[in-house]
Amino acid sequence: MSLLLYVTVVLIWGTTWIAIVMQQGVVDPTVSVFYRFVLAAGVLMVTLLLSGRLKPLRGRDHLWCLAQGASVFCLNFYCFYHAVSYISSGMEAVIFSMAVLFNALSSALFFRQPIKRGFWLAALLGLSGMLTLFWPELASANPEPGLFIGIGLSLLGTYCFSLGNMISARHQRHGLDLWTTNGWGMSYGALFTGLLVVGQGLPLTLDTRPSYLGALLYLALFGSIVAFAAYFQLLKRIGASQAAYSTLLFPLVALSVSTLFEDYHWQLSSVLGMVLILVGNLAMFPHLLRWPLSRLTRPALDSATR
Repeated sequence: MSLLLYVTVVLIWGTTWIAIVMQQGVVDPTVSVFYRFVLAAGVLMVTLLLSGRLKPLRGRDHLWCLAQGASVFCLNFYCFYHAVSYISSGMEAVIFSMAVLFNALSSALFFRQPIKRGFWLAALLGLSGMLTLFWPELASANPEPGLFIGIGLSLLGTYCFSLGNMISARHQRHGLDLWTTNGWGMSYGALFTGLLVVGQGLPLTLDTRPSYLGALLYLALFGSIVAFAAYFQLLKRIGASQAAYSTLLFPLVALSVSTLFEDYHWQLSSVLGMVLILVGNLAMFPHLLRWPLSRLTRPALDSATR
């Protein structure tokens, strides 16, 4: 079961980046995020209601779902949907793999977990990888300002995702139902994104091209409902450290797809940069280098999810 969850997360989230690119153009990115979570939350909440699986939550738990909605189901996607206007979707996925580092910082901050010995080495390798990856653009005579905007938005979106991880860990520590908290979190995320749409005076236009509508359905149903449920369930079954390893494989899938559909050109600097980032993340969890598939066949809770 865990192996199936793991493969599901890697394949779905590794391909959602290009689906976000397919939504660029007619509809403002913020509106696209709004459509995504209105659809995802609507389908999930109706399904839970009809099946009788929507569990009651205390007021305090609703506040945490509000925070989860704002961080992971609103700001996280707001940042990445806008960043893809400046950098390729594959580059976004590479930056997103640094969620492992952000998770370590967030765990230390919110759960007082000691930072692992390999953290500073991992951080150094990760930052070196980022510089190497973008060095051709940074070293140009007049680097495009949009490059820095894209990098900054991707880093901010990654940290918002990490905060959502911490809130999910909090839900699990209190024995809350995964589907219920995801449903409310997505609902609140849609609400917050809707407020951004209204606040910016954005028109609720809809792109009727099959590519846009298909991407919207894929992102809402698979990228949101299925993938988040699989990831948080995987986190519960095998532990946060092992589940986070999946983010290291997203760039391999995303850059491969970007090469096919975005005409992304591999350079020595991009290969070396990606390797440095992946090695840096692995430095956080060196045991994963000898991690057998048998770990995916039995549940194991670490201290972050107990």
